[in-house]
Amino acid sequence: FKLPQLQSADKFLAPEDLKGKVWLLNVWASWCVSCRQEHPVLLQLDKQKRITIIGLNYKDERGAAIQWLREHGGDPYEVSAVDADGRTGINFGVYGVPETFLIDKQGVIRHKHIGPLTPEALEKTILPLARQLEQAV
Repeated sequence: FKLPQLQSADKFLAPEDLKGKVWLLNVWASWCVSCRQEHPVLLQLDKQKRITIIGLNYKDERGAAIQWLREHGGDPYEVSAVDADGRTGINFGVYGVPETFLIDKQGVIRHKHIGPLTPEALEKTILPLARQLEQAV
């Protein structure tokens, strides 16, 4: 994919921009009720700087998404890409929001978490796997 960035519509984001990094792709939307539940978890993870978090704003309106981030404590994403028509999400196999993908240095999806992220899911599954992937050549 190559999608416009949420905060800067004239800039784009593509997976190639993240090659060499282990990162999370978090699919979210302002209309998503469950995203409110996971947002504090993402904000805390961002403060810890343990992994790069990229947002995929899914089937949303730019203004509503920016406002939602302001109203819910801030923006935990290094950058959010705008998937206005949902095609990129469909290519990832998204069938509900939120969903989070752990992606390795080569751009391969290594784990998919369906539903809101929890501290337990991060500590027991996602972050240990991310550490393993970071150490891989």
